[in-house]
Amino acid sequence: MRPLNTASSPLGQALPQDSARRHVTGQADYCDDLPEPADCLHGVPVLGPPVKAKIDQIDWANVLAYPGVIAVITAADIPGENNAGGVVHDEPILPKEATGYAEQPIGLVVARTRLAARRAAKRVSIDYTAEPGPVSLEETIAAEDRLHEDLHLIQGDPDGELDRALFVTSGHIEIGGQDHVYLEGQIALAIPSHDGMHVVSSTQHPTEVQDLIAQMLLTPAASISVEVRRMGGAFGGKESQAAHIALWAALGAHTTGKAVKVRLDRDDDMRITGKRHEFWVKYQLGHDVQGQLISASFEMASRCGFSHDLSRSVNDRAVFHADNAYFLPHARIQSKRLRSATVSNTAFRGFGGPQGMMAIERGLDQIAARLAMDPLDIRLANAYGARGRTTPYGMQIEEDTLIPLMQTLAHQSDYRSRRQEIIAHNLTRPRLRRGIALTPVKFGISFTASFLNQAGALIHVYKDGSIALNHGGTEMGQGLYQKVAQVVAHVLGVSLARIQPTATRTDKVPNTSPTAASSGSDLNGMAARAAAEIIRERLTGYLQARWNTTIEPHFANDEITAGPHRISFADAARSAWFARIPLSATGHWATPEIGWDARTGKGRPFYYFAYGAAVSEVEIDCITGMPRVVRADLLHDVGESLNPMLDYGQIEGGYIQGMGWLTMEQLVYSTQGVLNTHGLSTYKIPTASDRPADLRIALWPNQNPEQMVYHSKAVGEPPLMLAISVHSAIAHAISSQGPAGWWPPLNAPATAEEVLRCLTLGASE
Repeated sequence: MRPLNTASSPLGQALPQDSARRHVTGQADYCDDLPEPADCLHGVPVLGPPVKAKIDQIDWANVLAYPGVIAVITAADIPGENNAGGVVHDEPILPKEATGYAEQPIGLVVARTRLAARRAAKRVSIDYTAEPGPVSLEETIAAEDRLHEDLHLIQGDPDGELDRALFVTSGHIEIGGQDHVYLEGQIALAIPSHDGMHVVSSTQHPTEVQDLIAQMLLTPAASISVEVRRMGGAFGGKESQAAHIALWAALGAHTTGKAVKVRLDRDDDMRITGKRHEFWVKYQLGHDVQGQLISASFEMASRCGFSHDLSRSVNDRAVFHADNAYFLPHARIQSKRLRSATVSNTAFRGFGGPQGMMAIERGLDQIAARLAMDPLDIRLANAYGARGRTTPYGMQIEEDTLIPLMQTLAHQSDYRSRRQEIIAHNLTRPRLRRGIALTPVKFGISFTASFLNQAGALIHVYKDGSIALNHGGTEMGQGLYQKVAQVVAHVLGVSLARIQPTATRTDKVPNTSPTAASSGSDLNGMAARAAAEIIRERLTGYLQARWNTTIEPHFANDEITAGPHRISFADAARSAWFARIPLSATGHWATPEIGWDARTGKGRPFYYFAYGAAVSEVEIDCITGMPRVVRADLLHDVGESLNPMLDYGQIEGGYIQGMGWLTMEQLVYSTQGVLNTHGLSTYKIPTASDRPADLRIALWPNQNPEQMVYHSKAVGEPPLMLAISVHSAIAHAISSQGPAGWWPPLNAPATAEEVLRCLTLGASE
């Protein structure tokens, strides 16, 4: 793989996202901005009973009578399979006889205007018999209704070593869910034609949308094209659940013969789409007097919802990250995936990894308090590289990154002296207590479902030297299109101005994997590089023959040179076309050397790891319980950065989103399962004022040892887990309220109420 040449290449340069100017000026077109076809209709889902229920009868008369209503579509109108589940076919597009959760959509009103459809949808009359099921995490655990089988992962002799350990530190932690709150809500536009159907969808997984629509309509997948130019955020919420909205739009278009758009109201969006999985984790950590871990046991239970969705893979990843950055000589990790009478929870940035890491970080803080040691010393003593290098699932940690990165951050942030100052501060300031924590991240990069680790790309070079770039990755604001364009520009030695990224479409690059698992740049960058290399090799062969030379041509600065010979890239493209040289190529990439056996719990589920660490300093008000992050120092490993500007943005955004999850974002359900926090008036997310006033971000100087795109590393998800340091810092501040050796049983999110609960516990110890 050719090295980065930043003198003549845009690769490695800090460049804005390709649509950044359009974003800030409001000129970027999203699905709802596209011109609507003539006679375009609008669909709005009809929400079902406010409890899981058996449907006895539905009266649609008042709905159909509303002015402008064209049709009411139900499960009876589906010609093929009534399924919206991409992995396990257990989630109906529209239920027939019973709902699986409160307010599950039972039909679609199609009208001439969206306002008419919304008003008509509220006129439905439903007779039902309530069949309530478990809603809360506590009820779900008590019901013990397995969505699928438990996963047990065992390393060594965990029970025997726990019995023999000098100390056993134990506890449990509850970890709340999180709503995606993407700026652009769920939306799709389906346009029927004689050639099939074209669907514009705000989805991270165009191929899954294509497949599910084809199965629903009993038509070949080739007759369905799905297009995504950009999304206004997704964070995992549009990996599987965007399919529902596209299916409704496609079903409406199939039934009426007209184009149909479905755009969810924000309240409905939050009510009927899945969230981050809630977890309960019980842990036991056997250790010695120095805090070195000997054995660990984790029992995880997650609230998955009424159907499978992506819960198996989410929970698998939580298991793989229960160790986070620490060597566990003996370990037992059990994962229970439990059914509840709520909407199916789904992918969310980190995909189970954040929940998996929380318990061990809490446990190490407890150990440090118990032994009167600095938690950083406990973490350094147990980090991979200090002792062993084998994960509980048998994968070797080959990079010596964790300990140097943590030590460097501790030095750069002045962690140790600040911690001593904070301890002294808390002795004299009874109301405003401070806390500080340094926590690391080790995050595996790859889909745990091995077959998804592949991507395709298509490149056209036109006679004027302009280049159309298409690949299977979707752009949701993370800058994927920009990074892949930089890769292609580097290979062909051209300026970015020559490259036109085009909308992701299933009729250009087929059989795409979702843009998820932080693998967008890895997979699509490698596929695009492969396609660009093919074109480069064709031009090389053509020009060597034309110039009668064996010198390897050099592609740079929009020119191709070989010794005394020189030609512009545009002239080379035109000349090659006249010589009948093909200037279009496809590329494919499949991640090598990965796979694991669920039966044995061993293997290599990840191609490599991304690392990072954060120091967070917080202040809590002991009267109100309100926590506030006052400073954060982040040091993150992105390998050889393809674009530092975009990477900095991902690191900051991930940290702030994780901070929101762990401090303020609280989902509240009624006893029957209705989501009460279904709008931004009741569900609080971080705003600009919550960003630490002092936020320092640095990139760890490192190269990916694996042959990934120019030795870069993924950056999308790992930074979110840097925010675990915020939760630990809040617990540190609370601990000053209790006796020596006490550590608060702080759950997540650490809302003001939760902080006050723990402060009260500390005062009573």
